[in-house]
Amino acid sequence: FCGCNTSVMRHEDGRIAYGDLLREEMRRIVALVGEQRTVRHVQFGGGTPTTLPAQSLRQIMRSVRTFFQFDPQAELAMELDPRHVPQDYAALLGDLGFTRISLGVQDLEPRVQEACGRHQSFEQTQACIQAARAAGVSGVNIDLIYGLPYQTVESVGATALKIASLRPDRLAVFGYAHVPWKQKRQRLIPEASLPKSEERLAQRAEIDKVLQAQGYQPIGLDHYALPEDGLAKVAKSGTLHRNFQGYTTDSCPVLLGMGASAISMLPAGFAQNITSVAAYARAMAEGSDSLPIARGVAFTEDDKLRGPIIERIMCDMAVDLAAVGQGHDFSEELAALQPFEQDGLVQIKGQKINITSLGRPFVRHVAAVFDTRRRALQQKAQANGQVATPQFSAAL
Repeated sequence: FCGCNTSVMRHEDGRIAYGDLLREEMRRIVALVGEQRTVRHVQFGGGTPTTLPAQSLRQIMRSVRTFFQFDPQAELAMELDPRHVPQDYAALLGDLGFTRISLGVQDLEPRVQEACGRHQSFEQTQACIQAARAAGVSGVNIDLIYGLPYQTVESVGATALKIASLRPDRLAVFGYAHVPWKQKRQRLIPEASLPKSEERLAQRAEIDKVLQAQGYQPIGLDHYALPEDGLAKVAKSGTLHRNFQGYTTDSCPVLLGMGASAISMLPAGFAQNITSVAAYARAMAEGSDSLPIARGVAFTEDDKLRGPIIERIMCDMAVDLAAVGQGHDFSEELAALQPFEQDGLVQIKGQKINITSLGRPFVRHVAAVFDTRRRALQQKAQANGQVATPQFSAAL
């Protein structure tokens, strides 16, 4: 079911070699940006980074602490798959100073899990969280997905309620993206089992109702947090941020990505590494100083103008164009939002745009009105007689 870049690495020798490549890429990046830059967040992502052998993770963290200076309140986060966490790994994370874990759950119904090819019991998830908390890793994030095969409004509500009983600090609730033309493995999912658009919206609404009833505050488009969590606090203060990884408390404009398919965010634009692990390894072997970058997007002045507008819409469910828009004329965009206002999704007063509770599931569509790159892609596709796949550009 996963639409992300994935790779199967069955042998431990290969995982050790990959850990060595991560450290070498880090060395090359530091040679360019300089040592002892202050780091506020370290995130190990990619779904199952706990397949790295313990010694590899120790070596990587030793390099991180050697090359960078840690902020006293720095957050160290690790994605976990409860089905593939070695017995002593939670204690290792605590020993290395990790402060947060993120677990994919998606759904707890056996029939849904069978269709998705992911068997993960509630007990596995619970045991993983308990072990991490016992090791001193206090922050817990959980991902849920709606729109999966055979899900119903009742079943997603039951899953949300059971997961809420574990009291994770944050939850992310995503809609399943069925893209079999991109991920061939998704062809194994019978399309007749997928809920229709109206059912998906009802499932999302049910999860929202359950989580709010359990004391979670809605954050932006698809996140929830307990009131005392840092994400809820910055959302309340209007200082929530969003990058390509999602909502964050981090205001730093620089994010350095390392590893196959990793994306770096810089003040001048985005850069993405080669996605294939084998090709990434070959690129690293070809030069002693070059970076394994596959592509990049440089920000234009228009991107820099529109990026903060889009971010405030996504984070605050509101934006004051007069305050953020640097005097730019947005009459065309305001006109494009009139149908949204007529449908009760937004309220517009002068230069101020507020997304209503009814419009929250459609915040991406509101933000996309200000995305000229997306507009250009659609126009180009229409000119070529193609259907443009919705994308969100560098301005996000």
